[in-house]
Amino acid sequence: MAGVNDGLFELAGVQSLINLVESGDMKDSLLWFGAEKRWIDQTHLNICRVAAPTFQEDERGAWMADRFRELGYTVSLDRAGNVIAGDGHPDSPPYVAVSAHLDTVLAPQKPEQVRVNGSGRFEGPGVADNCAGLCALLALARVLRYRSVLGESASRVLFIANVGEEGEGNLSGMRHLCKQSELGEKIISFLVLDGPSTDRITSSAVASRRFQVTIRGPGGHSWSDFGLVNPVHTLSRAISLFIEERSLKSGFDYRRPRTTFNFGLIDGGTSVNAIPSAASTKVDLRSEDPGSIDEMAAQLTAMVERAIAAEHSRCEGPRLTAKIREIGSRPGGALDPSAPILQYLRAVDSHLGIRSIEDCASTDANIPLSMGLQAVSIGAGGSGGGAHTPDEWYDPEGREIGLKRILLVLYLLAKSVEPRI
Repeated sequence: MAGVNDGLFELAGVQSLINLVESGDMKDSLLWFGAEKRWIDQTHLNICRVAAPTFQEDERGAWMADRFRELGYTVSLDRAGNVIAGDGHPDSPPYVAVSAHLDTVLAPQKPEQVRVNGSGRFEGPGVADNCAGLCALLALARVLRYRSVLGESASRVLFIANVGEEGEGNLSGMRHLCKQSELGEKIISFLVLDGPSTDRITSSAVASRRFQVTIRGPGGHSWSDFGLVNPVHTLSRAISLFIEERSLKSGFDYRRPRTTFNFGLIDGGTSVNAIPSAASTKVDLRSEDPGSIDEMAAQLTAMVERAIAAEHSRCEGPRLTAKIREIGSRPGGALDPSAPILQYLRAVDSHLGIRSIEDCASTDANIPLSMGLQAVSIGAGGSGGGAHTPDEWYDPEGREIGLKRILLVLYLLAKSVEPRI
């Protein structure tokens, strides 16, 4: 069985880390991030300018694969479209995976839409989430290729640029890697790079379910057919009823356990003077308690039924039909507080002066955490904001300390892995 060398726990001590970072190979590697700032920033910009909306990551995936090959790594693409790079030694498992998702919620319509302003700040769709993570992946791959800091343990590291993290991607890339590919059985821990911030360690995975609600009717003219059932009116009532029901149910306190809902998309109709024949919405339900999600899902169905009944009570003629389809489900999970990966992160953060807290979120780490594997999601350094909007931004100031943090934790993880017996 794969395991962790207990003796490596001592290496995570503060004094041991001081000795480690002052050693020749590690010291040179940590200094490299500052010396190569221009290369790192240019690489970041180049990544951002290759559009990769969810389900359309092929071009960016090919671009990342080419960069890994240029660095001398063995590269493969799995059936999901994930890019996997490593030293190519078949007898190296178990592996430590460091990953970053390829896809973005929004994508630039043309490369020039992503720019760097006069103060060095990146602006445009996806510059922080998750081009920051992808850039860190390549920076790590480069420093490990040209520095011997990991020695033979470098063969245990896999770099993964995965598809399908955002929205309706439903974690498809990580899901395939962990649950369907043969490679997934050989990975013992996951260091997921998502966004820039270093102040949070996502060690718990919030569960979620997503639904599309579609209501259909006959449609008609807004004047001559007035009085027919209206899908938009009905859908609006259903949403309102759901919100009111949740407010009464939770007493306006969504924090115990933390539970959220969001109607993020509404669609329907063809003209201002036409009764629509269909209306639909997509809703995201999340909670630290999976039972609360199931409760909300049941309430969603009940409120749609109530809204339809109310519409039928005031209208004559053809009836409405409704369909509620689940379009995504993300499992929850939590890392054991004593897990080595968490101990290493705490020790490294203490050494580097990073003040971080553990939190619960929805990331690629959901999948391995739900399977009982070691996994955390952390930022790649720097700062950012406006994620999932056209005004997204990323400031590389502070990126260097984020990269140092990742390298040190990756070193401890790779050195701690025992071979299979």
